[in-house]
Amino acid sequence: MPRPVKRALALALDAFFCGLAVWLALYLRLEIWVGLEPAYLPAVLGSIALALPIFARAGLYRTIFRHAGWQAMLILIKAMAVYGVLYVTVFTLIAVPGVPRTVGIIQPLLLFVAVGSSRVAVRFFLGDLYRRLLQKKGSVPGVLIYGAGAAGRQLASGLHKSRDQRVVGFVDDDARLHGNTVDGLTVFSPEGLHEVIAKNQVQQVLLAVPSMERAARNAILHKVRRHAVHVRTLPSVSALASGLVNLKDLQELDIADILGRDSVAPDVRLLNQNIRGRVVLVTGAGGSIGSELCRQVMKCAPTRLLLVDMNEFALYQIHQELSALRALLPPEQAPALIALLASVQNERRMDDIVGAWQPDTVYHAAAYKHVPLVEHNPAEGLRNNVWGTLIAARVAARHGVRSFVLVSTDKAVRPTNIMGASKRLAELVIQALAASGAVRLGPFDPLKTDAAESRGAPTCFSIVRFGNVLGSSGSVVPLFRRQIERGGPITLTHTEVTRYFMTIPEASELVIQAGALASGGEVFVLDMGEPVRIHDLALRMVELSGLRVRNAQTPHGQIEIQVTGLRPGEKLYEELLIGNDPQPTELARVMKAREQFLPWSQLEAELTTLDAALQTADLLTARALLERLTGYTPEGAVVDWVESARWDKQHGASVPLEPR
Repeated sequence: MPRPVKRALALALDAFFCGLAVWLALYLRLEIWVGLEPAYLPAVLGSIALALPIFARAGLYRTIFRHAGWQAMLILIKAMAVYGVLYVTVFTLIAVPGVPRTVGIIQPLLLFVAVGSSRVAVRFFLGDLYRRLLQKKGSVPGVLIYGAGAAGRQLASGLHKSRDQRVVGFVDDDARLHGNTVDGLTVFSPEGLHEVIAKNQVQQVLLAVPSMERAARNAILHKVRRHAVHVRTLPSVSALASGLVNLKDLQELDIADILGRDSVAPDVRLLNQNIRGRVVLVTGAGGSIGSELCRQVMKCAPTRLLLVDMNEFALYQIHQELSALRALLPPEQAPALIALLASVQNERRMDDIVGAWQPDTVYHAAAYKHVPLVEHNPAEGLRNNVWGTLIAARVAARHGVRSFVLVSTDKAVRPTNIMGASKRLAELVIQALAASGAVRLGPFDPLKTDAAESRGAPTCFSIVRFGNVLGSSGSVVPLFRRQIERGGPITLTHTEVTRYFMTIPEASELVIQAGALASGGEVFVLDMGEPVRIHDLALRMVELSGLRVRNAQTPHGQIEIQVTGLRPGEKLYEELLIGNDPQPTELARVMKAREQFLPWSQLEAELTTLDAALQTADLLTARALLERLTGYTPEGAVVDWVESARWDKQHGASVPLEPR
């Protein structure tokens, strides 16, 4: 019913209770049943005239009765106290002819019982009982909460009024709780999950263990994933510290849960070393790695953070996000944020930016990284990834930047695609610059200017190489999630493809710490443990979504996995090291690779030749140069979509609407 109609019914009911309470009070006083004669009407009308305005003023008619709780009852008690004082004053102390004085005392008590009982009854029948009846119909899916601690109990309380979910009980590893009840819900043993899920039509398991160690969470997920239930989780303890658990806090499993590997804990000292109190510049600031680098840099309190990106919308997004974070920081820790549209291939623009703000630290994350796209746009990929790195590095050296860190990839190790070869060549550029002294590069001569000399030591160049980043743009995890939400199929290029994985925050922290460890020219890599088979990752994501993979063993599964074949330049296995003799560093699981490189005098000549080949679209020469310089081993012909279309046009063939 509309709210005005409900309020009118509540007013009418309370008015009826006023008269009923007077009638019962007369019976208790006179000990006989009497009618409401004209002499008694002042007691009835006076009760209505006092009660309804007081109740309305107190807000009783704004309360949603089926959700009324102790707070609503306290409001009723206060309103009845005011009413009782006034009614006693009029009908007991002052007295009204024809109305017994004791009615003024008895009637407010009876009215309180009647009004309070009506609210309790409405809450019970329209709230709890009605919801139970709906849930018993079997249309509401069952939910198990894993964890009977404080977070689990708060979550159960939040789900109590939900019409969409029915809390069956708790699951907890504490054997002392098994078989007991917590807040009216039974605590089950993990060993009895199968029976509980089947009996109660459980479709979701909600993890309410935000403070649990990763290894213990992985053990829980291993138990749960064997059952056809969707697993969701609560945020971390820090995210819950500001208030009670809310249904909106529920989220899909964290990427690290899917990965099943502990992150490498950062060294706070190293995080702060090149950032706190300094000017920091991040290229590619709107990208997956660049944006997370900016978030991590913000935590370390630089004086100024320069965000450089050529994608206007991506730059706008990260600037807005960081501005919101900055507003939450104390003034002394809030850096100035400067968003700068620029391409790292534009040396004049980069020189103007670095010259204007004189950054102390540069994190170079700007790169094209999508393997198939770069494979078929090789010239642009090479120019952005190689010459963009060269320009950013020499501008940094020219202006005396203290630390320059290149973000690289495991695809640079014995590359089989243009993207990997371009990143390996970018590494060679940084290694050569780190080993060289003052060299003359490009239109700005010499490399070392007065600005560089005035800032002391030459720029410290270093490289950080890591595997695939879970959750980044183009990563398999967001892709698989979208495919699962659509009902499949999940597309795999090969069942045996394996990759090293790390999370975006972990990768960003590694970049920052490596820059602090560097003395010049190092290639830092993370010991990422065992590589993960992509097929196993997809299977794990399907099972933790409460679904099953459709195959010969489970023909009734919901999600099919389709193998599409390896893409151009894609490898079955990735590597992190070119050599076999990595050196340890002071950080656990972070190694320093020994990589061979060319001296700058030789590399410069090779880059000039490569540039000439790209200018004339001589892809065969470009490929031969990449093979010689980087160890690039192509598995097929290099296909540039533009050159392919131009060839078709010159030879009378129609230009395809879609690239072949």
